[in-house]
Amino acid sequence: MNSNEPVPVAAVQLQGRPGDIAGNLRDARGYAEQAFAAGARIVALPEFFPSPVYYDEPFDGQALDERDNPALAMMLELAQRHRGYIGGSMVLRRGTGVYNTYFFVQPDGRWFTHDKDLPTMWENCFYEPGSDDGYMDTELGGVGAAVCWELIRTQTVKRLRGRIGLAMTGNHWWTIPSNWPLLTPLLRPLHRINRGFSEQAPVEFARLLGVPVLHASHCGRFRSRFLLLPGTRLSVPHESEFVGATQIVDAAGQVLARRNTAEGPGVVSAEIRLGAQAPAAPLDEARFWIPPLTLLHRAYWHQQNACGKSFYRSRRQAA
Repeated sequence: MNSNEPVPVAAVQLQGRPGDIAGNLRDARGYAEQAFAAGARIVALPEFFPSPVYYDEPFDGQALDERDNPALAMMLELAQRHRGYIGGSMVLRRGTGVYNTYFFVQPDGRWFTHDKDLPTMWENCFYEPGSDDGYMDTELGGVGAAVCWELIRTQTVKRLRGRIGLAMTGNHWWTIPSNWPLLTPLLRPLHRINRGFSEQAPVEFARLLGVPVLHASHCGRFRSRFLLLPGTRLSVPHESEFVGATQIVDAAGQVLARRNTAEGPGVVSAEIRLGAQAPAAPLDEARFWIPPLTLLHRAYWHQQNACGKSFYRSRRQAA
């Protein structure tokens, strides 16, 4: 594929149902088929496209097995039949561990993977950190994989900068609870800031790397549980929504196509030019987070990380 020629691409927005892997894969296949039929050569699916992930006891056991993986089988079939490329992440059981693994599949049947480096908040309940850098040496050239809060960390940009000509990304980014009325006045400003961080993350990622970004998201409301104390299963009901948004961004950070989460599931399409250019924004390497996270964001991050890691350890010990 000539990097100087425009390449038609697409990103898929899904409204998944927790645990309904067969149904979610059917939806993902339908939108991917739609994108390929419209001419897309590269299609991005969201993080956790086989099933949304949030804390709920029934989620136990929903990780896919690397040796019998219907999600990967679907991606392989689509890539080979349409002579295209497709990427997305899933909770994957590999050996004795469980990871959030991003797959990028080529039309020749080969695939590349990236395990998310740091689980985000309650995601710690279900998988452990990966150790690779997200760089994939594909037939398109260097492709980088990053999911959700990897897009807003300096270390992700540092390990991919100067090595890739395309970033395949996705998110599963939720917002503040809507069923805690006593805290609503305090949390309402955080909701606006949080949505802004999510919607802007792919743009800043493109600007800092100087490469186009395909970014796929979840949408819709959901109900879960919010863990309160590490080492316990003490929790309260948590109702929220995914904030998105699905978008395609060029190497200069210009949004070429976007689908806000309020628009529901669907596909966005555009044409991009593969390859890197000089980054449009400088990177402050002294920072851990790229955007200025609020104190509430940071407190939420640490508290939920601690609760989730404790839950994951207890599950492994029981197993």
